[in-house]
Amino acid sequence: MDTFRYLHLDVFAASLGGGNHLGVVTDAHGWSDAQMQRFAHWTHLVETTFLLPPTGPSASYRVRMFTPTKEIAFAGHPSVGSAHAVLTCGIATPRDGLLWQECRAGVLPIRVEGTDDDRQLLLRSPAAAVLATGIDAHPLLRPALAGVTTGGLPPALVDGGRRWWVVECADEAALRGWTPDHAAIGALGRASDSMGICAFARSASNDGYQLAVRALASGAGIVEDPASGAANGLLAARLVQAEPHGPLARGYAVSQGREIGYDARLLVRIDADRAVWVGGRTHTIVDGRLRWAPDA
Repeated sequence: MDTFRYLHLDVFAASLGGGNHLGVVTDAHGWSDAQMQRFAHWTHLVETTFLLPPTGPSASYRVRMFTPTKEIAFAGHPSVGSAHAVLTCGIATPRDGLLWQECRAGVLPIRVEGTDDDRQLLLRSPAAAVLATGIDAHPLLRPALAGVTTGGLPPALVDGGRRWWVVECADEAALRGWTPDHAAIGALGRASDSMGICAFARSASNDGYQLAVRALASGAGIVEDPASGAANGLLAARLVQAEPHGPLARGYAVSQGREIGYDARLLVRIDADRAVWVGGRTHTIVDGRLRWAPDA
């Protein structure tokens, strides 16, 4: 039986075990689509990724991303975690501080800041567009927000790689204390072809973050995501569009996942040209040999 190097990662963790799980097969050369899907179904993680040689000279490596049921073009924490695996295994080295990741969404840059345990990896989010705004932008939006008081920024449907409803809550206590109606959020997500609701609140605490976020992805069959790079990228794009000169316009830190027993910390950097970078720290929890016959 063939063996492969396999990493199980903790992505975006503020404290060990606080982030999002990711499985990475570091050399999937020769694996078919069906074989990758079968293994991702077996891991039953939100996403499992497979590293491959790039198809052209512009990319440092290629990655394919699978949920237990399908391949996806792009997601945030699988991108950042896969880049961590690439550096950990010596598959590629940064060029001018950047790795270039080839995936189905294109060739995307990942910024490398620091080294070893202090290393932060930040992915440049795909360009985003606001498709609709306002509490009445969709007839299922009000029912999906039952039980929470919204804030000053109107809700918006934002698209960029993935699609989320971005909703500001009145304050951090309202966000953290909300008991969402996941069935209603799922109905909104399916009807609007979105993941669900990315709810956020501005923090008045001194705990090292400026926003608290909850990614309620019932539209994709996930009750709540403990750490979502894609959702935070769209949230940042919405803030830049609505508040280009506001206090968050150049970046901030995010706390996510505490409501479901996690403790994630994500960093957002926003360049002068409004390019959004989202990332954080990744921990390697398991680094071992995978005994698997991909053609079984």
